[in-house]
Amino acid sequence: MLLSVGRRAGIFVASLLASSVVVFALMAILPGDPARVALGLDATSKQVAALHSQYGLDKPLVERYLNWVHDLVTLHLGDSYVSQASIGPEIGQRIPVTLILVGTAMIIAILIAVPLGTLMAVRHRRLSGLALSSISQVGVAVPTFLLGIVFAAVFAVRLRWLPANGWTEPENGFSLFLRQLILPALSLGLCQAAIIARYVRSSVLDVMDQDYIRTARAKGLRPAQALARHGLRNAAIPVVTVLAVQLAYLLLGAVVVEQVFAIPGLGSLLTDSVSTRDLNVVEDVSMLMVGAVLVINLVVDLLYVAIDPRLRAAS
Repeated sequence: MLLSVGRRAGIFVASLLASSVVVFALMAILPGDPARVALGLDATSKQVAALHSQYGLDKPLVERYLNWVHDLVTLHLGDSYVSQASIGPEIGQRIPVTLILVGTAMIIAILIAVPLGTLMAVRHRRLSGLALSSISQVGVAVPTFLLGIVFAAVFAVRLRWLPANGWTEPENGFSLFLRQLILPALSLGLCQAAIIARYVRSSVLDVMDQDYIRTARAKGLRPAQALARHGLRNAAIPVVTVLAVQLAYLLLGAVVVEQVFAIPGLGSLLTDSVSTRDLNVVEDVSMLMVGAVLVINLVVDLLYVAIDPRLRAAS
């Protein structure tokens, strides 16, 4: 057990280091001078050189990379090229916003996808199961940003039930906070629910064909009872993988949804920094998102061991 956890932790650390090299390299090979962009076209060569020296842009790439990694490890994320403000507090303010949005969207997706996917599997030979499957296919095909725009146009602009954009901290008005959260969370969650439901359906169908389910039914259990007692645990293993992948997609989808609904999260910070070529912020936010995805994968690997006794025995 401990050996398995240690091996997975080692893979996580190696993946994190490799990802940091890729992120830094991609920022380094981008054309243009971030110092020149930050200072404007009227800046003199002396001013550009001074900014290079201030932020260490005149140092060799390897030294710049090591300094950047050191700053990440020590949580000293440096200053923005454009605003000259410290990056750490800015990211710290935006992380809870994105976490609330993504967490709410994932809860919505799971609450819809698990019963819907199970129902589609149980009724796969009936008309109702075919109808539900068709609806989920449509949901898979709809882009998140399009669903967000439609929701904003219908429920905010036309019906005026909910706000079209903005963000209020819960302590500053919980009712308004909930009303502003509903549309973006649904935009993210419904699209993911359709995808996850397809995987739940496939996993449950595979389990329903297993011998132990037929044996349980032969002993007198109804199909739903046999599935609930003996099948759902085994069906959960591939679904956990899908949930991890979709949670990573939710982080990426939040970048677009935050722009659609004017939410001040990490996604909007990333897009704003890209537009102003504030590469120091882009590096830090990109690495934070990559690290979050790797942490999710690590947690899923550990959940495998907790869910499947065969993996515990093997480790």
